[in-house]
Amino acid sequence: MASSPFPDFSADEAARLRSLRSVELLPALTEPVFNEFVALTARIFNLPISLISVVEETDVYYPANVGMPENKQQPRAEALCATAIAQAQAVVYHDLALETHPELPPEARRAAETNGLRFYAGALLRLPDQRPLGTLCVIDRAPRTFTPDEQRILEILAALVSRTVAVRHLCRLHPETGDAQWARLSAELEEEVQALNALVRYLTARHGTLVPVPAAFLTQVESRLRDLQALLEAYHPGAF
Repeated sequence: MASSPFPDFSADEAARLRSLRSVELLPALTEPVFNEFVALTARIFNLPISLISVVEETDVYYPANVGMPENKQQPRAEALCATAIAQAQAVVYHDLALETHPELPPEARRAAETNGLRFYAGALLRLPDQRPLGTLCVIDRAPRTFTPDEQRILEILAALVSRTVAVRHLCRLHPETGDAQWARLSAELEEEVQALNALVRYLTARHGTLVPVPAAFLTQVESRLRDLQALLEAYHPGAF
């Protein structure tokens, strides 16, 4: 494991940044379907904040954002999401006030304290070439447990967002047919994610808000997420 959360940029990091900039991510991730994904993520885990982050060379951007509308950008050294890129894996900080991980830099700890953040869990989002672009994360202003089942669901959601980014990119490479296909698919995805959000609201109203989220609840959600995955997997380069 790296001794510093932000070592000197390697050839791999330079390649990641080139790939990141080739996909026109920030305009893409402001499209409504991505805000639907973060709204769904926040609701599944009964948490007030969910973000999609894009980790650039010196800054981190939050183009899809529920719960922290004022937080659109911050220095990379202060961003919790950047620690997932540094570690090349999902990260969970159950109580940032007590966190002692060496990978969590003091700048990020201070920024979290300033913003009143205590809990963070982030799963990697990936570019079409599988390099990490940032995270799908959930945040709370109180400490929280986060079970392996919850982490698995967060990673499934992140994989769905990553696949949506990849499909959008494929569509943009074939504008003669892809633009219309993306318009249809993104509208269908929005509708499906909104329907799943409604299901989660119903299940929460029926069973109450529980922490951690019960496994039976997550199983029902996962079944619907697999349907979304199948919808996305139907779109591939050979379709164009």
